[in-house]
Amino acid sequence: MGNDKSSAVVLGVEAKPAVRLKPINRQQLLLRPVEVEKLIKEGHPVRAIWELVGRLNLGPFYAGIEAVEGVAGRPVWDPQLLISLWIYAYKDGVSSAREIARLCEYHPAYQWLTGLEVVNYHTLADFRIHHREALDRLFTDVLGVLSHEGLITLERVMQDGTKVKACASDKSFRRKKTLQDHLRLAREQVQQMGDPESEELSRRVAKARQRALREKQQRLEDAVKELEQIEESRSKGSKDKNKQVRVSTTDPEARVMMQPKGACGPSYNVQISTDAQAKIIVGVGVSQSANDTGELEPALERIEANMGDHPPQVVVDGGYTTQDTIEAMAQKQIDLIGALPERRKAPWDPLKRRGVSPEFYPHIFKYDPGTDHYVCPVGKALVFETQEQQGGWQRYRYRARASDCRACAFQAKCCPGTKKGRSLVRREQTPALGAFQAKMETPEAQQIYKQRAGVAEFPNAWIKDKIGLRQFRLRGLFKVTMEAVWASLTYNICQWIRLCWKPQRLVQA
Repeated sequence: MGNDKSSAVVLGVEAKPAVRLKPINRQQLLLRPVEVEKLIKEGHPVRAIWELVGRLNLGPFYAGIEAVEGVAGRPVWDPQLLISLWIYAYKDGVSSAREIARLCEYHPAYQWLTGLEVVNYHTLADFRIHHREALDRLFTDVLGVLSHEGLITLERVMQDGTKVKACASDKSFRRKKTLQDHLRLAREQVQQMGDPESEELSRRVAKARQRALREKQQRLEDAVKELEQIEESRSKGSKDKNKQVRVSTTDPEARVMMQPKGACGPSYNVQISTDAQAKIIVGVGVSQSANDTGELEPALERIEANMGDHPPQVVVDGGYTTQDTIEAMAQKQIDLIGALPERRKAPWDPLKRRGVSPEFYPHIFKYDPGTDHYVCPVGKALVFETQEQQGGWQRYRYRARASDCRACAFQAKCCPGTKKGRSLVRREQTPALGAFQAKMETPEAQQIYKQRAGVAEFPNAWIKDKIGLRQFRLRGLFKVTMEAVWASLTYNICQWIRLCWKPQRLVQA
Protein backbone atom coordinates (compact mmCIF):
# COMPACT_ATOMS: atom_id res chain seq x y z
CA MET A 1 0.00 0.00 0.00
CA GLY A 2 2.91 2.38 0.65
CA ASN A 3 2.32 5.49 2.81
CA ASP A 4 -1.03 7.10 3.58
CA LYS A 5 -0.60 9.84 1.00
CA SER A 6 -0.07 7.38 -1.89
CA SER A 7 -3.07 5.39 -0.67
CA ALA A 8 -5.18 8.53 -0.73
CA VAL A 9 -4.04 9.18 -4.33
CA VAL A 10 -4.99 5.68 -5.41
CA LEU A 11 -8.42 6.11 -4.00
CA GLY A 12 -8.75 9.46 -5.66
CA VAL A 13 -9.06 11.42 -2.40
CA GLU A 14 -6.72 14.28 -1.58
CA ALA A 15 -5.37 14.06 2.03
CA LYS A 16 -5.81 17.20 4.29
CA PRO A 17 -3.09 18.40 6.67
CA ALA A 18 -3.67 18.03 10.42
CA VAL A 19 -5.42 20.91 12.23
CA ARG A 20 -3.08 23.05 14.30
CA LEU A 21 -4.64 24.16 17.64
CA LYS A 22 -3.37 26.47 20.35
CA PRO A 23 -2.41 24.35 23.38
CA ILE A 24 -3.81 25.08 26.84
CA ASN A 25 -1.27 24.92 29.63
CA ARG A 26 -2.86 25.00 33.06
CA GLN A 27 0.37 24.09 34.87
CA GLN A 28 2.12 27.39 34.25
CA LEU A 29 2.51 30.23 36.78
CA LEU A 30 2.00 33.83 35.65
CA LEU A 31 2.89 37.13 37.24
CA ARG A 32 0.67 39.94 36.04
CA PRO A 33 0.31 43.53 37.21
CA VAL A 34 -3.16 44.27 38.59
CA GLU A 35 -4.56 47.79 38.74
CA VAL A 36 -7.12 47.37 41.52
CA GLU A 37 -9.00 50.54 40.70
CA LYS A 38 -9.83 49.19 37.22
CA LEU A 39 -11.15 45.85 38.41
CA ILE A 40 -14.67 47.30 38.22
CA LYS A 41 -16.34 49.96 36.12
CA GLU A 42 -17.00 53.49 37.34
CA GLY A 43 -20.74 52.86 37.58
CA HIS A 44 -20.50 49.61 39.54
CA PRO A 45 -22.92 49.39 42.52
CA VAL A 46 -20.13 48.43 44.91
CA ARG A 47 -18.67 51.92 44.45
CA ALA A 48 -22.02 53.41 45.48
CA ILE A 49 -22.14 51.23 48.61
CA TRP A 50 -18.59 52.21 49.60
CA GLU A 51 -19.38 55.86 48.97
CA LEU A 52 -22.58 55.89 51.02
CA VAL A 53 -21.16 53.93 53.94
CA GLY A 54 -18.19 56.29 54.03
CA ARG A 55 -20.54 59.26 54.39
CA LEU A 56 -22.24 57.83 57.48
CA ASN A 57 -21.23 58.15 61.11
CA LEU A 58 -19.45 54.88 61.92
CA GLY A 59 -18.19 56.03 65.30
CA PRO A 60 -20.13 53.36 67.28
CA PHE A 61 -18.40 50.64 65.25
CA TYR A 62 -14.95 52.04 66.04
CA ALA A 63 -15.65 52.51 69.75
CA GLY A 64 -14.87 48.90 70.69
CA ILE A 65 -11.60 48.60 68.75
CA GLU A 66 -8.66 48.11 71.10
CA ALA A 67 -5.87 48.22 68.50
CA VAL A 68 -4.46 51.77 68.50
CA GLU A 69 -1.43 53.47 66.98
CA GLY A 70 1.74 53.42 69.03
CA VAL A 71 0.76 50.30 70.97
CA ALA A 72 1.78 46.74 70.13
CA GLY A 73 -0.93 44.67 68.55
CA ARG A 74 -2.34 43.49 65.27
CA PRO A 75 -4.40 45.95 63.21
CA VAL A 76 -8.05 45.13 62.57
CA TRP A 77 -10.20 45.39 59.47
CA ASP A 78 -11.90 48.73 58.91
CA PRO A 79 -15.63 48.54 59.88
CA GLN A 80 -16.42 50.50 56.71
CA LEU A 81 -14.99 47.59 54.71
CA LEU A 82 -16.85 44.91 56.69
CA ILE A 83 -20.14 46.81 56.43
CA SER A 84 -19.67 47.29 52.68
CA LEU A 85 -18.83 43.60 52.21
CA TRP A 86 -21.99 42.44 53.98
CA ILE A 87 -24.25 44.93 52.20
CA TYR A 88 -22.84 44.06 48.77
CA ALA A 89 -23.07 40.34 49.56
CA TYR A 90 -26.69 40.61 50.72
CA LYS A 91 -27.46 42.64 47.60
CA ASP A 92 -26.40 39.65 45.49
CA GLY A 93 -28.18 37.12 47.70
CA VAL A 94 -25.05 35.93 49.53
CA SER A 95 -25.62 35.49 53.28
CA SER A 96 -22.77 33.10 54.15
CA ALA A 97 -19.57 34.41 55.75
CA ARG A 98 -17.61 31.51 54.25
CA GLU A 99 -18.90 32.33 50.77
CA ILE A 100 -17.91 35.99 51.14
CA ALA A 101 -14.40 34.92 52.16
CA ARG A 102 -14.19 32.74 49.04
CA LEU A 103 -15.47 35.55 46.82
CA CYS A 104 -12.72 37.80 48.17
CA GLU A 105 -10.20 35.48 46.50
CA TYR A 106 -11.40 35.93 42.91
CA HIS A 107 -14.46 38.18 42.47
CA PRO A 108 -13.48 41.62 41.07
CA ALA A 109 -15.98 43.60 43.18
CA TYR A 110 -14.87 41.96 46.43
CA GLN A 111 -11.21 42.29 45.41
CA TRP A 112 -11.75 45.99 44.75
CA LEU A 113 -13.29 46.45 48.20
CA THR A 114 -10.54 44.58 50.04
CA GLY A 115 -7.62 45.67 47.87
CA LEU A 116 -6.92 42.06 46.85
CA GLU A 117 -6.87 40.96 50.49
CA VAL A 118 -8.97 38.08 51.87
CA VAL A 119 -11.06 38.61 55.01
CA ASN A 120 -11.35 35.61 57.29
CA TYR A 121 -14.88 34.25 57.53
CA HIS A 122 -14.71 34.23 61.36
CA THR A 123 -14.17 37.99 61.28
CA LEU A 124 -17.14 38.44 58.96
CA ALA A 125 -19.42 36.15 60.97
CA ASP A 126 -18.58 37.81 64.29
CA PHE A 127 -19.04 41.30 62.86
CA ARG A 128 -22.56 40.50 61.60
CA ILE A 129 -23.91 39.50 65.02
CA HIS A 130 -22.09 42.09 67.11
CA HIS A 131 -22.67 45.86 67.29
CA ARG A 132 -26.48 45.68 67.64
CA GLU A 133 -26.84 49.30 68.76
CA ALA A 134 -24.37 50.49 66.13
CA LEU A 135 -26.29 48.64 63.42
CA ASP A 136 -29.56 50.26 64.51
CA ARG A 137 -27.82 53.64 64.41
CA LEU A 138 -26.51 52.89 60.92
CA PHE A 139 -30.02 51.97 59.78
CA THR A 140 -31.33 55.26 61.18
CA ASP A 141 -28.54 57.27 59.52
CA VAL A 142 -29.38 55.75 56.13
CA LEU A 143 -33.01 56.76 56.70
CA GLY A 144 -31.74 60.30 57.32
CA VAL A 145 -29.94 60.30 53.96
CA LEU A 146 -33.03 58.97 52.18
CA SER A 147 -35.24 61.53 53.91
CA HIS A 148 -32.88 64.31 52.81
CA GLU A 149 -33.17 63.03 49.24
CA GLY A 150 -36.98 63.32 49.47
CA LEU A 151 -37.62 59.57 49.42
CA ILE A 152 -39.36 59.57 52.82
CA THR A 153 -42.26 61.80 53.85
CA LEU A 154 -43.77 59.67 56.67
CA GLU A 155 -47.22 60.92 55.65
CA ARG A 156 -48.48 57.42 54.95
CA VAL A 157 -46.90 54.14 56.12
CA MET A 158 -47.92 50.64 55.07
CA GLN A 159 -47.46 47.83 57.58
CA ASP A 160 -47.12 44.16 56.67
CA GLY A 161 -45.69 40.96 58.09
CA THR A 162 -44.04 38.05 56.33
CA LYS A 163 -42.98 34.63 57.62
CA VAL A 164 -39.32 33.69 57.22
CA LYS A 165 -38.20 30.13 57.93
CA ALA A 166 -35.99 29.57 60.94
CA CYS A 167 -32.66 27.75 60.80
CA ALA A 168 -34.27 24.66 62.32
CA SER A 169 -35.88 21.46 61.13
CA ASP A 170 -39.43 20.32 61.79
CA LYS A 171 -37.95 17.18 63.34
CA SER A 172 -35.95 19.20 65.89
CA PHE A 173 -39.07 19.94 67.98
CA ARG A 174 -39.22 17.87 71.17
CA ARG A 175 -41.48 17.47 74.20
CA LYS A 176 -40.33 18.43 77.68
CA LYS A 177 -39.49 14.88 78.78
CA THR A 178 -37.43 14.23 75.64
CA LEU A 179 -35.55 17.50 76.10
CA GLN A 180 -34.74 16.66 79.70
CA ASP A 181 -33.45 13.23 78.69
CA HIS A 182 -31.24 14.69 75.98
CA LEU A 183 -29.97 17.36 78.37
CA ARG A 184 -29.04 14.73 80.96
CA LEU A 185 -27.10 12.74 78.33
CA ALA A 186 -25.34 15.88 77.11
CA ARG A 187 -24.20 16.75 80.63
CA GLU A 188 -22.88 13.23 81.14
CA GLN A 189 -20.94 13.41 77.88
CA VAL A 190 -19.37 16.72 78.88
CA GLN A 191 -18.28 15.27 82.22
CA GLN A 192 -16.83 12.19 80.53
CA MET A 193 -14.73 14.31 78.20
CA GLY A 194 -12.46 15.24 81.10
CA ASP A 195 -9.32 17.26 80.51
CA PRO A 196 -8.71 17.81 76.77
CA GLU A 197 -4.92 17.75 77.32
CA SER A 198 -5.13 14.11 78.48
CA GLU A 199 -6.77 12.91 75.27
CA GLU A 200 -4.94 10.61 72.88
CA LEU A 201 -6.19 12.80 70.06
CA SER A 202 -4.59 16.11 69.36
CA ARG A 203 -5.24 18.89 71.82
CA ARG A 204 -7.02 20.96 69.18
CA VAL A 205 -9.43 18.18 68.21
CA ALA A 206 -10.19 17.39 71.85
CA LYS A 207 -10.99 21.01 72.65
CA ALA A 208 -13.18 21.28 69.54
CA ARG A 209 -15.18 18.23 70.60
CA GLN A 210 -15.60 19.53 74.13
CA ARG A 211 -16.71 22.91 72.82
CA ALA A 212 -19.28 21.24 70.54
CA LEU A 213 -20.69 19.23 73.45
CA ARG A 214 -20.94 22.31 75.65
CA GLU A 215 -22.71 24.23 72.89
CA LYS A 216 -25.14 21.34 72.50
CA GLN A 217 -25.75 21.34 76.25
CA GLN A 218 -26.37 25.09 76.21
CA ARG A 219 -28.88 24.78 73.36
CA LEU A 220 -30.78 22.07 75.24
CA GLU A 221 -30.82 24.16 78.42
CA ASP A 222 -32.17 27.10 76.44
CA ALA A 223 -34.81 24.82 74.90
CA VAL A 224 -35.99 23.63 78.34
CA LYS A 225 -36.20 27.21 79.62
CA GLU A 226 -38.13 28.32 76.55
CA LEU A 227 -40.55 25.41 76.91
CA GLU A 228 -41.18 26.24 80.57
CA GLN A 229 -41.91 29.87 79.65
CA ILE A 230 -44.43 28.76 77.03
CA GLU A 231 -46.11 26.42 79.53
CA GLU A 232 -46.31 29.23 82.08
CA SER A 233 -47.86 31.65 79.58
CA ARG A 234 -50.38 29.04 78.48
CA SER A 235 -51.35 28.21 82.06
CA LYS A 236 -52.58 31.79 82.47
CA GLY A 237 -55.05 31.36 79.61
CA SER A 238 -57.44 28.67 78.49
CA LYS A 239 -56.44 28.55 74.82
CA ASP A 240 -54.51 25.36 73.95
CA LYS A 241 -54.01 24.80 77.67
CA ASN A 242 -54.04 21.01 77.38
CA LYS A 243 -52.00 20.83 74.18
CA GLN A 244 -48.50 19.41 74.52
CA VAL A 245 -45.79 22.01 74.06
CA ARG A 246 -42.75 21.36 71.86
CA VAL A 247 -39.70 23.47 71.11
CA SER A 248 -36.78 23.08 68.75
CA THR A 249 -33.46 21.81 70.04
CA THR A 250 -31.54 23.85 67.47
CA ASP A 251 -33.51 27.14 67.66
CA PRO A 252 -35.69 27.14 70.81
CA GLU A 253 -37.11 30.61 70.13
CA ALA A 254 -38.55 29.65 66.73
CA ARG A 255 -42.28 28.96 66.48
CA VAL A 256 -44.29 26.79 64.12
CA MET A 257 -46.14 29.11 61.70
CA MET A 258 -48.13 28.89 58.52
CA GLN A 259 -46.06 29.31 55.38
CA PRO A 260 -47.27 30.11 51.83
CA LYS A 261 -49.33 27.46 50.07
CA GLY A 262 -50.55 26.00 53.36
CA ALA A 263 -47.21 24.65 54.59
CA CYS A 264 -46.16 24.78 58.25
CA GLY A 265 -42.70 25.02 59.73
CA PRO A 266 -40.45 26.71 62.31
CA SER A 267 -40.42 30.40 61.45
CA TYR A 268 -40.23 33.99 62.63
CA ASN A 269 -42.68 36.78 61.83
CA VAL A 270 -40.79 39.69 60.23
CA GLN A 271 -42.69 42.98 60.58
CA ILE A 272 -41.83 45.64 57.98
CA SER A 273 -43.05 49.25 57.92
CA THR A 274 -42.82 50.89 54.48
CA ASP A 275 -43.15 54.58 53.64
CA ALA A 276 -45.52 55.06 50.72
CA GLN A 277 -43.49 57.81 49.03
CA ALA A 278 -40.72 55.62 47.54
CA LYS A 279 -41.31 52.27 49.27
CA ILE A 280 -38.50 52.77 51.79
CA ILE A 281 -38.43 50.57 54.90
CA VAL A 282 -38.69 52.87 57.95
CA GLY A 283 -38.99 50.14 60.57
CA VAL A 284 -38.28 46.44 60.91
CA GLY A 285 -38.77 43.96 63.74
CA VAL A 286 -39.07 40.24 64.31
CA SER A 287 -41.81 38.59 66.34
CA GLN A 288 -42.53 35.09 67.60
CA SER A 289 -46.26 35.60 67.05
CA ALA A 290 -47.87 33.38 64.43
CA ASN A 291 -50.21 36.22 63.35
CA ASP A 292 -50.10 39.99 63.05
CA THR A 293 -52.53 40.70 65.89
CA GLY A 294 -50.98 43.17 68.31
CA GLU A 295 -47.96 43.92 66.10
CA LEU A 296 -48.94 47.41 64.94
CA GLU A 297 -48.21 49.30 68.15
CA PRO A 298 -44.64 47.91 68.50
CA ALA A 299 -44.09 48.78 64.83
CA LEU A 300 -45.12 52.39 65.45
CA GLU A 301 -42.73 52.56 68.39
CA ARG A 302 -39.89 51.43 66.11
CA ILE A 303 -40.83 54.04 63.50
CA GLU A 304 -40.86 56.78 66.13
CA ALA A 305 -37.47 55.63 67.43
CA ASN A 306 -36.01 55.71 63.90
CA MET A 307 -37.67 58.84 62.53
CA GLY A 308 -38.43 60.86 65.66
CA ASP A 309 -42.17 60.91 64.95
CA HIS A 310 -45.05 58.59 64.13
CA PRO A 311 -46.92 58.69 60.80
CA PRO A 312 -50.31 60.42 60.70
CA GLN A 313 -51.76 57.57 58.62
CA VAL A 314 -51.12 53.82 58.70
CA VAL A 315 -52.48 51.29 56.20
CA VAL A 316 -52.76 47.62 57.24
CA ASP A 317 -54.48 44.44 56.17
CA GLY A 318 -57.16 42.51 58.03
CA GLY A 319 -54.67 40.77 60.32
CA TYR A 320 -54.11 44.02 62.25
CA THR A 321 -57.63 45.46 62.48
CA THR A 322 -58.63 44.12 65.88
CA GLN A 323 -60.70 46.07 68.36
CA ASP A 324 -57.68 46.77 70.59
CA THR A 325 -55.68 48.11 67.65
CA ILE A 326 -58.53 50.30 66.42
CA GLU A 327 -59.01 51.74 69.91
CA ALA A 328 -55.26 52.33 70.34
CA MET A 329 -54.94 54.14 67.00
CA ALA A 330 -57.92 56.33 67.88
CA GLN A 331 -56.25 57.31 71.16
CA LYS A 332 -52.98 58.14 69.36
CA GLN A 333 -54.96 60.14 66.76
CA ILE A 334 -53.49 58.06 63.93
CA ASP A 335 -55.66 57.60 60.86
CA LEU A 336 -55.96 53.82 60.49
CA ILE A 337 -56.87 52.42 57.08
CA GLY A 338 -57.48 48.69 56.96
CA ALA A 339 -59.79 45.84 56.14
CA LEU A 340 -63.05 45.83 58.05
CA PRO A 341 -63.35 43.24 60.82
CA GLU A 342 -65.60 40.36 59.89
CA ARG A 343 -69.19 41.01 60.75
CA ARG A 344 -70.65 38.50 63.15
CA LYS A 345 -73.61 36.54 61.93
CA ALA A 346 -76.78 36.39 64.00
CA PRO A 347 -76.19 33.69 66.65
CA TRP A 348 -79.35 31.73 65.98
CA ASP A 349 -77.67 28.30 66.09
CA PRO A 350 -77.31 28.16 69.90
CA LEU A 351 -81.00 29.11 70.28
CA LYS A 352 -81.98 26.43 67.81
CA ARG A 353 -80.01 23.80 69.74
CA ARG A 354 -81.72 24.84 72.95
CA GLY A 355 -85.13 24.36 71.33
CA VAL A 356 -86.15 28.01 70.98
CA SER A 357 -88.74 28.50 68.25
CA PRO A 358 -88.03 31.02 65.46
CA GLU A 359 -91.01 33.18 66.50
CA PHE A 360 -89.15 33.90 69.76
CA TYR A 361 -85.74 34.79 68.32
CA PRO A 362 -84.28 38.13 69.59
CA HIS A 363 -85.10 40.14 66.46
CA ILE A 364 -88.82 39.51 67.13
CA PHE A 365 -88.63 41.32 70.47
CA LYS A 366 -89.37 45.07 70.35
CA TYR A 367 -87.09 47.58 72.00
CA ASP A 368 -88.48 50.74 73.64
CA PRO A 369 -85.64 53.32 73.89
CA GLY A 370 -87.78 55.57 76.11
CA THR A 371 -88.03 53.05 78.91
CA ASP A 372 -84.90 51.09 77.92
CA HIS A 373 -86.54 47.70 77.93
CA TYR A 374 -87.69 45.01 75.50
CA VAL A 375 -91.18 43.64 75.05
CA CYS A 376 -91.59 39.95 74.17
CA PRO A 377 -94.15 38.71 71.59
CA VAL A 378 -96.69 38.05 74.37
CA GLY A 379 -96.28 41.52 75.93
CA LYS A 380 -93.95 40.81 78.87
CA ALA A 381 -91.13 43.31 79.66
CA LEU A 382 -87.41 42.48 79.72
CA VAL A 383 -85.56 45.08 81.80
CA PHE A 384 -81.87 46.07 81.77
CA GLU A 385 -79.62 43.77 83.85
CA THR A 386 -75.87 44.17 83.03
CA GLN A 387 -73.43 45.85 80.61
CA GLU A 388 -70.07 44.64 79.27
CA GLN A 389 -67.68 45.24 76.35
CA GLN A 390 -66.64 42.43 74.00
CA GLY A 391 -64.75 42.63 70.74
CA GLY A 392 -65.55 46.25 69.95
CA TRP A 393 -69.16 45.97 70.96
CA GLN A 394 -71.04 47.14 74.03
CA ARG A 395 -73.31 44.34 75.22
CA TYR A 396 -76.47 45.23 77.14
CA ARG A 397 -78.27 42.28 78.69
CA TYR A 398 -82.02 42.39 79.40
CA ARG A 399 -84.01 39.80 81.35
CA ALA A 400 -87.67 39.07 82.07
CA ARG A 401 -88.94 38.19 85.53
CA ALA A 402 -88.81 34.47 86.27
CA SER A 403 -92.42 34.50 87.53
CA ASP A 404 -93.66 35.95 84.22
CA CYS A 405 -91.90 33.22 82.23
CA ARG A 406 -93.11 30.38 84.49
CA ALA A 407 -96.70 31.54 84.09
CA CYS A 408 -96.36 31.96 80.30
CA ALA A 409 -98.00 29.34 78.07
CA PHE A 410 -95.15 29.73 75.52
CA GLN A 411 -92.26 29.05 77.92
CA ALA A 412 -91.41 25.74 76.18
CA LYS A 413 -90.95 27.62 72.89
CA CYS A 414 -89.32 30.79 74.31
CA CYS A 415 -86.97 29.70 77.11
CA PRO A 416 -87.12 25.91 77.56
CA GLY A 417 -85.20 24.40 80.46
CA THR A 418 -84.26 27.67 82.19
CA LYS A 419 -85.22 28.57 85.75
CA LYS A 420 -84.53 32.26 85.22
CA GLY A 421 -86.52 34.56 83.00
CA ARG A 422 -85.86 34.90 79.28
CA SER A 423 -82.86 37.10 78.45
CA LEU A 424 -81.40 38.69 75.34
CA VAL A 425 -78.46 40.93 74.47
CA ARG A 426 -78.45 44.22 72.60
CA ARG A 427 -75.12 44.98 70.94
CA GLU A 428 -73.81 48.43 70.05
CA GLN A 429 -70.47 49.31 68.51
CA THR A 430 -67.96 51.34 70.47
CA PRO A 431 -67.48 54.87 69.06
CA ALA A 432 -63.97 54.06 67.73
CA LEU A 433 -65.09 50.92 65.89
CA GLY A 434 -68.19 52.64 64.53
CA ALA A 435 -66.13 55.55 63.21
CA PHE A 436 -63.60 53.16 61.66
CA GLN A 437 -66.26 51.15 59.85
CA ALA A 438 -67.98 54.32 58.62
CA LYS A 439 -64.65 55.63 57.30
CA MET A 440 -63.77 52.39 55.52
CA GLU A 441 -67.09 52.44 53.65
CA THR A 442 -66.12 55.71 51.93
CA PRO A 443 -64.60 55.60 48.39
CA GLU A 444 -61.55 57.62 49.53
CA ALA A 445 -60.54 55.10 52.20
CA GLN A 446 -61.15 52.18 49.88
CA GLN A 447 -58.94 53.78 47.21
CA ILE A 448 -56.11 54.22 49.72
CA TYR A 449 -56.47 50.62 50.89
CA LYS A 450 -56.12 49.38 47.30
CA GLN A 451 -52.59 50.84 47.24
CA ARG A 452 -51.53 48.77 50.27
CA ALA A 453 -50.45 45.61 48.45
CA GLY A 454 -48.28 47.42 45.90
CA VAL A 455 -46.37 49.28 48.62
CA ALA A 456 -46.33 46.97 51.65
CA GLU A 457 -45.57 43.75 49.81
CA PHE A 458 -42.89 45.20 47.49
CA PRO A 459 -40.05 45.15 50.07
CA ASN A 460 -41.13 41.68 51.21
CA ALA A 461 -40.80 40.36 47.67
CA TRP A 462 -37.48 42.18 47.11
CA ILE A 463 -35.95 40.85 50.34
CA LYS A 464 -37.01 37.28 49.60
CA ASP A 465 -36.32 37.14 45.86
CA LYS A 466 -33.29 39.42 45.35
CA ILE A 467 -31.64 39.35 48.77
CA GLY A 468 -32.63 35.71 49.25
CA LEU A 469 -33.88 35.95 52.83
CA ARG A 470 -36.32 33.05 52.66
CA GLN A 471 -34.62 31.31 55.58
CA PHE A 472 -32.49 32.78 58.33
CA ARG A 473 -28.91 31.59 58.64
CA LEU A 474 -28.68 32.63 62.29
CA ARG A 475 -30.54 31.23 65.30
CA GLY A 476 -32.31 32.93 68.17
CA LEU A 477 -34.58 35.98 68.24
CA PHE A 478 -31.74 38.43 68.90
CA LYS A 479 -29.60 37.23 66.00
CA VAL A 480 -32.40 36.81 63.45
CA THR A 481 -33.52 40.35 64.28
CA MET A 482 -30.03 41.59 63.37
CA GLU A 483 -30.14 39.57 60.16
CA ALA A 484 -33.50 41.15 59.29
CA VAL A 485 -32.02 44.62 59.93
CA TRP A 486 -29.03 43.82 57.66
CA ALA A 487 -31.41 42.73 54.90
CA SER A 488 -33.61 45.83 55.33
CA LEU A 489 -30.55 48.09 55.38
CA THR A 490 -29.37 46.51 52.14
CA TYR A 491 -32.81 46.99 50.60
CA ASN A 492 -32.85 50.71 51.48
CA ILE A 493 -29.35 51.23 50.07
CA CYS A 494 -30.39 49.44 46.86
CA GLN A 495 -33.29 51.89 46.54
CA TRP A 496 -30.90 54.80 47.08
CA ILE A 497 -28.64 53.45 44.31
CA ARG A 498 -31.61 52.98 41.99
CA LEU A 499 -33.39 56.27 42.67
CA CYS A 500 -30.54 58.67 43.53
CA TRP A 501 -27.01 57.51 42.78
CA LYS A 502 -27.54 56.21 39.24
CA PRO A 503 -29.71 59.17 38.05
CA GLN A 504 -27.18 61.64 39.48
CA ARG A 505 -24.37 59.92 37.59
CA LEU A 506 -26.35 60.14 34.36
CA VAL A 507 -26.83 63.87 34.87
CA GLN A 508 -23.12 64.37 35.59
CA ALA A 509 -22.19 62.38 32.48
